Amino acid sequence: MSLLEPDNPAFRLDMDEMDETHRKFLILLNSLAEAKGHAFENLFLKLFEHTEQHFAREKELMEQSGFPAIGEHVDEHQRILGELKKYQRKVSKGAISFARAYVKEYIPEWFKLHVATMDSALAAHLNQLEVA
Repeated sequence: MSLLEPDNPAFRLDMDEMDETHRKFLILLNSLAEAKGHAFENLFLKLFEHTEQHFAREKELMEQSGFPAIGEHVDEHQRILGELKKYQRKVSKGAISFARAYVKEYIPEWFKLHVATMDSALAAHLNQLEVA
């Protein structure tokens, strides 16, 4: 069962680097939805690490380009990383039920909204700079 289709055009921002990062995120997310036991634990850690790198790269792009909404965007990233870290601690102790619910019920809706609002604004900003 796929939570979100990685190649869904709705998630494309016409920024190759961002699009590929989002695609990898969704592949991990979908794998987590099906994983059991230790496989879930390993994949959750991979999702956390991927998301840390993903958000660090976006912050770098925002800083380099003078993105005006950097504060709000970075705050949102920090909030999600905090949640992932909280669940990662629980998962590492074998408690996966809440993390599984978070992965299946919260993250897909958050991702759709985040891409449609914050990431699309960043991509538009970056694309505008390349044209100028």
